[in-house]
Amino acid sequence: MSLPISARAHRTERERMSTDTIGTPDQLSDPPANLPSTGETAVQSRTDKLAPGHFRAIALLMASAFTVILNETTMSVALQPIMADLNITATTGQWLTTAFLLTMAVVIPATGYLINRLGTRGAYLLAMSLFTVGTALAAVSPTFAFLVTGRVVQAIGTAIMMPLMMTTVMTIVPAHMRGRVMGNVTLVIALAPALGPTVSGAIVGPLGWRWVFGVVLPIAVLALVAGMLWIRDVSEKDHHHLDPLSLVLALVAFGGVVWGLSGLGEAAQHGAPINPWIPLGAGLVTLGLFIWRQLARQRTNSALLDLRTFLQPNFRLGVGIIAVAMMAMLGTMIMLPLVLLDALGMAPLTVGLLMLPGGVAMGLLGPVIGRLYDRIGPRPIMVPGTVLVTVAVGMLAFLTTETSLFYVLGAHILLMVGLASVFTPLFSSALGVLQPHQYSHGSATINTVQQVAGAAGTALFVAIMTIRSESLTASGSSPAEAMTGGAGLAFGVGAAVMVVTVFLATLVKRPENDGEFHGGH
Repeated sequence: MSLPISARAHRTERERMSTDTIGTPDQLSDPPANLPSTGETAVQSRTDKLAPGHFRAIALLMASAFTVILNETTMSVALQPIMADLNITATTGQWLTTAFLLTMAVVIPATGYLINRLGTRGAYLLAMSLFTVGTALAAVSPTFAFLVTGRVVQAIGTAIMMPLMMTTVMTIVPAHMRGRVMGNVTLVIALAPALGPTVSGAIVGPLGWRWVFGVVLPIAVLALVAGMLWIRDVSEKDHHHLDPLSLVLALVAFGGVVWGLSGLGEAAQHGAPINPWIPLGAGLVTLGLFIWRQLARQRTNSALLDLRTFLQPNFRLGVGIIAVAMMAMLGTMIMLPLVLLDALGMAPLTVGLLMLPGGVAMGLLGPVIGRLYDRIGPRPIMVPGTVLVTVAVGMLAFLTTETSLFYVLGAHILLMVGLASVFTPLFSSALGVLQPHQYSHGSATINTVQQVAGAAGTALFVAIMTIRSESLTASGSSPAEAMTGGAGLAFGVGAAVMVVTVFLATLVKRPENDGEFHGGH
C-alpha cells in the first residue's frame, strides 16, 4: 500500500525530523534556524552512524527505560520480606504488582497525547520526575499505603517512558538504521524484566527490601539531570486540549479489562474478592465507548489515542501478532515458574537462574536481529521466529514430573530466541508505515496492547491449568502430576494459538521507505 504522501515529501519530512535537535550540550541554545541545510542533512542521514547528540539522547532514553522496566519485576523477590516487615497478607501484598499494572494500563493510552502536547523534552522530564518521586516514596514508606502510592507514581513514569523511547527512535533515526536501533529497544524490553528478580534478590538479602528502591533512586536522579542537559524536542508540539471524557473512558476501559483479566486468573486459583466478570464486562463496554469517542474526536485531530493508525495493514498485522506473542510470553513467564516450584520441587534460586539465560539471549539477540532486518526486511526473520515460539511453547506442553531441567532450559531459550526474532522486526515494520505525527499514537497503541494481552495470556494460562488440574486430581492423580498435566494443556493451547501468528507473519511487508538509502527491497 502506498504511503499517503509522496516519496519526495516523505523524504523531506523525515530528513527534517532527523536533524531536529535533541542536541549536544553546546547546541542547547541554538535556534531551529541554525540547523544544517536539507542537502547537508541528506548526506548525513545516508551514513550508518547517528549524530553524537542523537546517539547520546537515544542512549539516555534506553538507559532510563531499562531502569524503569527493571523496577517492574523486582517485587517478585522483595514481596516476602515486605509482607513480614509491614505485617500484611500475600493477597494484600499482591497489590504492589496489581496496582502497578493497572496504572500502566490506564496511563499508556494517554501517552500519545502527552508526548505530542509536552514534546520529547517535557514528556521525558515528566516521566523521570514521577519515577524518581515514586521511587523515593517507596524507599522511605512507613506503611503499606505509602508503598503502594510510590509504586503507582513509579508506574505513571514507566508508562510514559516506553512509548516515548519508541517514538523518538522512529522520529530521529533514518529508516535504513531503524532495525538495529529497534534491536536495542528489544534488548531493553527483554533483558530488564529478566534481570529484575536477580538484582532484587542480590539486594534484599544483605540490605533489606527498601534498598531495592534505594539503589535505583540515585540512578533515576542522574538520568533526570542528564535529560535536562541532553533531551530536546524532535517534533512540533500539538496544542489540542485534553478531552476529559476520553481520559475517564480510558481509565474505566483499560483499567477494567486488565483488572478483570487478572482477576480471572486469580479466581481460577484461589478465588477473587470481586467477581472478575464485573470489571471485565464494564471495561469491555466502556472500551466500545472509548473507541467511538476517539473516532469522533479524530475529525478535529484531537483524539486522546488516534486510531487512524489501524488504516495501515502492516500496523494492524503488527498489533495482532504482538497481542498473541505477548499472551504466549507473559503466560509462559507466569506459568513456568509455578510449575517448576510447586510440581518439580525446584528451589527459587534454581528457577531464577534457569530462566535467566533465555532473557539474556533475547536481549543480546535484539541488535543482531535489528541489523538483519535492515538488510533483508521483516518477513524472512518473523516467519522462522513465530515458528520457533510455537515449537518452544509446544515443547512445554509435554512437561511431566520427570522432565529434565535441561529440557526446560532448552525450551525456554528457544522461546526467547523466537520472540527476539518477532519483536524487533515487528516494532520497526508496524511503526515504519505510519506518518511521523502518528508515531506517538502508534507507540501508545502497541504498548497498550502489550499490557492487555499480557493480562489476557496470564489469565488464560492459569485458568486452563487450574481447571485441568482439578479434573486430574479428582481422577486420582497426585498434586504434582495434576499440576504438570494442567500446565501441559495450557501450553498446548498457547502453541495452537501461536500457529495463527505464523500465518500473519507471512503477510507483513517492509515499509516502503525502509529501503530508501540502500537500493530498496
